[in-house]
Amino acid sequence: MRDRPFRTPLTLRAYVGVTALMAPIAALLARRRLKRGKEDPERVQERRGFATVERPPGRVIWLHGASVGELLSIIPLVERLQARGLTVLVTTVTLTAAALAARRLPRGAIHQFMPWDVPSFIERFLDHWRPDLAIFAESELWPNLILRTTARGTPLIQVNGRMSERSFKSWQRVPRSIKALFSRFELCLMQTVDDARRVEALGAPRVSTTGNLKFDVPAPEAEPAAAMALADSIGRRPVFLAASTHDGEDEIILDAHRMMAPRLTNLLTIIAPRHPERGAAIVALAEAAGLQVGQRSRGELPKVRHAVYVADTLGEMGLFYRAAPVAFLGGSLIRHGGQNPIEPGKLGAAILHGPHVFNFAAVYAALAENRAARQVDNARDLAAAALLLLTDQDERVRQREAAGETVTALGGALDRTLAAIEPYFLSLAVRGN
Repeated sequence: MRDRPFRTPLTLRAYVGVTALMAPIAALLARRRLKRGKEDPERVQERRGFATVERPPGRVIWLHGASVGELLSIIPLVERLQARGLTVLVTTVTLTAAALAARRLPRGAIHQFMPWDVPSFIERFLDHWRPDLAIFAESELWPNLILRTTARGTPLIQVNGRMSERSFKSWQRVPRSIKALFSRFELCLMQTVDDARRVEALGAPRVSTTGNLKFDVPAPEAEPAAAMALADSIGRRPVFLAASTHDGEDEIILDAHRMMAPRLTNLLTIIAPRHPERGAAIVALAEAAGLQVGQRSRGELPKVRHAVYVADTLGEMGLFYRAAPVAFLGGSLIRHGGQNPIEPGKLGAAILHGPHVFNFAAVYAALAENRAARQVDNARDLAAAALLLLTDQDERVRQREAAGETVTALGGALDRTLAAIEPYFLSLAVRGN
C-alpha cells in the first residue's frame, strides 16, 4: 500500500550472490536429505519452487508458518480468510508441520513446502502462485524470500510476530541488513509490547501489538475411541506427563519418576518427545534405568507393568493432556527456550516448567503472576512439585483453574489481527473491480 524506494546493503547483496550459487547443488542436497528421512520423496521438488498443485483462478492469499507451532497459530486465520471467499495457500518448512497441515487445514486450503531460500527457487515459486498478499507468521526473515516477494509489489505482513532479546541482540550486529529487511514489511503485528519495541528499534516502519494468535487456537481434539482406549488401559493409576521434551531432558524426567514412584503406587509417567523420531532413544534410556516401557508408535497401550509410556506419535497431544492431570512442558530445562503452555492451560493440566522459557516469556510471566504454573530447576524440584500436585487435589484444581483463566484472558489476537489487515483486503477488492 506504500510506494517507497528500497536500498539493499552490501551484506544482503552478498547473501543473494552466495545463495544463488547453491542452485546447481540443490539436487544433491535433496538426495542427501531424502536418505536421512528429512524430505517427502513425492514432494521434494517443492523445495526448488516446483509446484505440485495448479494455481486456482482469482485472488490467492499466501500464509507461511514454518513449523507446527506457527501453523497451528494461523489455522484460525486461514478459516476466516476462506469465509471471505479467498483462496489460501499455506507454506511450511518441516515435515511434521506438513503432516499436521494434511490433518488440520480446512478443506480448500492449499499446502506446499516453502522453497529453499535460493533466488531462482523463490522466483519459480512466485511465478507459479502469483500471491496477492503475503502473510508470514512469527519470525521468518529469509532474505531472498522477502526481497523477491516485495520486489513484485506483493504486500508483505508479519503476524503473531516475536523478537526475543537474544535475537534482537544478534540482529543489532548487522543493523543495515535487518533494517533493509524490515523496511520491506507493510506491517508488523507483534505478540507483545517488548516484541514491538525491538522490531521498531531494528527499523520496522509500521508496528502494532495485537497479542498472541495461539491463545485463540481451539484446544487440540482427542479421537473418542483412542481416548477411551487410553483411559481404560490407565485405569485409576496416577499419571504424570512430560510434554514436548528435548534431548537432555528425558534423563531428568526418568530421575524424577524414580524419586516419585515410592510415594505414588503404580505411577505412570508419559513422555511425549517434541520430535517423535527420538522415541526409540527414550525407550532405551528407560530400559537402561531398569524401567518397563510401552511405546505408542509400536501400537502399544500402557500396561500395568509399564512404569513409562513413550508417546512418540504426531497429532495426539490433546489425548495425552486430557489423560494427565499434571504436565511438565519441555524445552525449558535446557536452553531451548521452552514450549507453549497454552494447550495444557486450555485442557486443564497443572503446568510445570523449567527456568528457560524465553521463547514464551510473556505467557509464562502471566501464568507466574496468577500462580498458574510452577518453575522447577532439576529432577528433585520436578519430583517434589509433581508429587505435590498429584497428591493435593485442592492445590491441583486451584492451579488448573488459574491457568485456564489466564489463557482465556489473553485471547482476542485473532480479531485484532484481522482488523489490522482489513485495509489490505479492501485494497484487493478495489483492484479486482
